[in-house]
Amino acid sequence: MEEQIKEIAQRVKELREVLELSPEQAARNCNISTSAYLKIEEGKTDISVGTLHTLAKSFGVEVSTLLSGDEPRMRSYTLTRKGQGVAMERRKAYSYQALAANFINRKAEPFLVKVCPKPEDQPIDFNSHPGQEFNLILKGSMRFYLNNKEMLLHEGDSIYFDSGLPHAMRAADNAPCEFLAIIF
Repeated sequence: MEEQIKEIAQRVKELREVLELSPEQAARNCNISTSAYLKIEEGKTDISVGTLHTLAKSFGVEVSTLLSGDEPRMRSYTLTRKGQGVAMERRKAYSYQALAANFINRKAEPFLVKVCPKPEDQPIDFNSHPGQEFNLILKGSMRFYLNNKEMLLHEGDSIYFDSGLPHAMRAADNAPCEFLAIIF
């Protein structure tokens, strides 16, 4: 995972330089501090999917371009077979598979996400990013935290929310949870 973070960091820096943006401008575009942005470029921090999404939008590229270095090519459809999504280990608690990485000009970013259980005494990592998000629980149960509210979601439950609000997920019942996440 560390090597993947460094590769993404290099692509982020190269794109910023090609676009002739200062680190301060790029940080402002992402609504994060300049020091937090520079940690991304240096590969010293784990990058949330929300931040990747915001960076990609501000640079005018697809998220998959930042993740893989490849440009999407499909225009009418892209097919992703079971287990064949573009794997991303973005955060230690979550694993992601991008489900439409090869489709150009996507209006949304669909991911298959797996959240592994962690001890209750570990802090919850909140995230926020511009836009909206839809999550549908496919397997297991998840504690979902949104703007100081906690909800327990089970298989088949879904939630659509303003992803600019602080939110976090934690697997419930000491078992992994899988869900479909779509970021708009």
